[in-house]
Amino acid sequence: MRLDKFLKISRIIVRRTVAKTAAEGGHIKVNNNVAKPSTEVKVGDLIEIEFGNSTRRVEVLEIKDHVKKDEADSLYKIID
Repeated sequence: MRLDKFLKISRIIVRRTVAKTAAEGGHIKVNNNVAKPSTEVKVGDLIEIEFGNSTRRVEVLEIKDHVKKDEADSLYKIID
């Protein structure tokens, strides 16, 4: 699944266009590599997102095309 789509479906970033812009700006890494919006995300990948002065790291646990809002956090685990 594309990185920007995963971030939107998992609700880590609310809008896909915002996820795309963040990736294009170099604020997102997948497995320690700067990622493009089209980077393929797989189970077990580590995603690092820079939000201003803070950084969030998550591990991909599951890939689904659609999830309910209250189940979105089951797709990833926050590392720190």
